[in-house]
Amino acid sequence: MGKVESFELDHTKVKAPYVRLITVEEGKKGDKISNFDLRLVQPNENAIPTGGLHTIEHLLAGLLRDRIDGYIDCSPFGCRTGFHLLVWGTPSTTDVAKALKEALEEIRDKIQWEDVPGTTIKSCGNYRDHSLFSAKQWSRDILEKGISDDPFERNVVE
Repeated sequence: MGKVESFELDHTKVKAPYVRLITVEEGKKGDKISNFDLRLVQPNENAIPTGGLHTIEHLLAGLLRDRIDGYIDCSPFGCRTGFHLLVWGTPSTTDVAKALKEALEEIRDKIQWEDVPGTTIKSCGNYRDHSLFSAKQWSRDILEKGISDDPFERNVVE
């Protein structure tokens, strides 16, 4: 079985919330894809309930796409502590952390239920499992802690 970088990470040493560059993969033609760890809660101490995480996922799909050039995908970790973010190119962890902060601020402050995309039986594979209330609560809690652009030292972005 191949090695998985995130299983090599010492989850007891990181200090969430943070953005961490996992890897940059280069294609045969020189194209680069960056994979980021958007860790929203401290591993093994907390986990975002599925309804809130699912709603954050749907919202980040649009909110980060608006803020990060080359956005490809943002998918939740199975452990429910954050997301993988895939982008074309090599944005800095600081730029990604700032975009994430802005997106979570929008969720906390502005988003209403009618703004959440993909909440119908036709547009979502588990449309019943959403909670904007939870998404707003978790966004508030994450923002109160601040988002660091370093996983091991608290370097909170403004």
